[in-house]
Amino acid sequence: MAPFRPKFITFDCYGTLTRFRMSEMAREIFPDRIKPEDMDRFCKDFTAYRLDEVLGAWKPYRDVLHNAVERTCKRWKIEFRPEEAARFYEAVPTWGPHADVPAGLAKVAKEIPLVILSNAANEQIHQNVAMLGAPFHAVYTAEQAQAYKPRLQAFEYMLDQLGADPKDIMHVSSSFRYDQNSATDLGFGARVFVARGHEPTNPNYRDFEIPHIGILPALVGL
Repeated sequence: MAPFRPKFITFDCYGTLTRFRMSEMAREIFPDRIKPEDMDRFCKDFTAYRLDEVLGAWKPYRDVLHNAVERTCKRWKIEFRPEEAARFYEAVPTWGPHADVPAGLAKVAKEIPLVILSNAANEQIHQNVAMLGAPFHAVYTAEQAQAYKPRLQAFEYMLDQLGADPKDIMHVSSSFRYDQNSATDLGFGARVFVARGHEPTNPNYRDFEIPHIGILPALVGL
């Protein structure tokens, strides 16, 4: 495709820009109850329950993580400790960006307004954004939208706040399940998949695939 110059570039934050450490933390927290050869499957189940927890009515992200940890422990028939679920929530604001993010974002931000739509809580997200190395036009959360991605309500909230048409937006994410499927359904002008390795590619739900954010400026002709 030829370079697309959107009115806004919108981003998923965790996983796409910020290095998402949920599975890393699970490996740190549960080695006393999960065998090393089972840890990949345990983390996969934890990922699935986090997604399942955001598909209904909005609830605080602290509850999303609490429930996901509890349900994963129940499935694996191991002890659930509430204080461990709290550790996941409290760690989120401390996570910094992938190494490729600051330079790539800074170059694009000089020409096109950048926006984040995140499933984080209001009290978490701004600490992560401050570490991304570029100015953002706006940052929206599921708490503000009262809906989590992949629900269309979350994306519609962002579009309403921006006063923008989906066709004028480029959406960037490393997740098909949370972002790209919804961006496709709403008719976003361009969908960019960042291949971070935690989800396989799907050509039906992306226009561009890039290995890191350093390639993003080229997609918009910069």
